[in-house]
Amino acid sequence: MSERNKRDEVISGKESVSSTADKKAKAAAKKKDKKQNPLSRWLKDLKGELKKVTWPSGKDTLKNVGTVIVCVVLVGVFIWVFDFLARQVVEALLNLFA
Repeated sequence: MSERNKRDEVISGKESVSSTADKKAKAAAKKKDKKQNPLSRWLKDLKGELKKVTWPSGKDTLKNVGTVIVCVVLVGVFIWVFDFLARQVVEALLNLFA
């Protein structure tokens, strides 16, 4: 089909079935060519997700850091006390049987 006939059909609103199929084939080929690199797609998605994040304020961050520090100190003291008591028990048993 010549270009002129195609133009005439488009103008008159009578697109042929073959030209519709050609357009779909071209669109599919174009879509295939535009397939994104997985890394660039991942980075684009990551950027979009990070925009949705509600970031904590400075005050909230300091409060959470303080909570973590207090918990670490408490666990450290607990481990130190347990270690001290376990050492005393082991020494007492060794002295008992020595």
